Amino acid sequence: MLDTLRRVPTPEGIELTLRLAGPVPRAYAFIVDLMIRGMIMLVIVQILAFAGRSGTGLFLIAYFAIEWFYPVLFELFWNGATPGKRAFSLMVVNDNGTPVTVGASIIRNMLRAVDFLPMLWAFGLLSMLFTRDFKRLGDLAAGTVVVYRDKPRRAGTMAQAAPRAARRASTRIRARAAPPAPWCRRGAACRGTPPRCRPPGRRGA
Repeated sequence: MLDTLRRVPTPEGIELTLRLAGPVPRAYAFIVDLMIRGMIMLVIVQILAFAGRSGTGLFLIAYFAIEWFYPVLFELFWNGATPGKRAFSLMVVNDNGTPVTVGASIIRNMLRAVDFLPMLWAFGLLSMLFTRDFKRLGDLAAGTVVVYRDKPRRAGTMAQAAPRAARRASTRIRARAAPPAPWCRRGAACRGTPPRCRPPGRRGA
C-alpha cells in the first residue's frame, strides 16, 4: 500500500523511525470520518427542522464548524488522530516526529479545499504520489506527515521480568561467592544438604 519508512534524527542523538501512511489507508480513514460527519449533520438537521428560517442559519454555522474544525479538534486533543485515522492506526505528527501543533493542524485542514481541486482530491492525490513522504498540499504547507501509530509494549510485562532476572542474577552471584563448608569434600558441589555435604555429626540422620 505504498508505505515506507522515514528516519528522523533527534538532538539527543536518537534516531526515530516513522512508518509513513500511503494514499490507500488515508482514503479509508477519510471515508470513515466522512460517514461520521454525515451522521452528525443528519442529527443536527432533525433537531433544527422545527426552527424555521433561523434553523437554516444555524445549520449553515454547524456545517461550517463540523466541516473545518472536526479534524482540527480531534488532531489536537486525541493524539493527532480523528476517529477515522484511529480506526486504521494512523496519526498526524510534525515532520520531526513531535505532536502536531495548533497552527500546523489548522493549516493542513484549511488547505483541504485546494487538495480537492479540480475534483475528487486530484491535487492532493498527485501531491502524495510525487512526494517522498506521501504529503498532500496541506501537509507540505504545514510541515506535517501522516504515520502509523505503533502499538506500545506492555510495560507491566517488562517491569515484572526485570526484578525476576535481577533476583536470578543475584542468586547466582551469591552461590558463586559463598565459600564451601569445611566438612564438604574437595570439589563437591554443596547445594542443598546431600549426605556427603552434611556436617560429620549429622550423617545418617
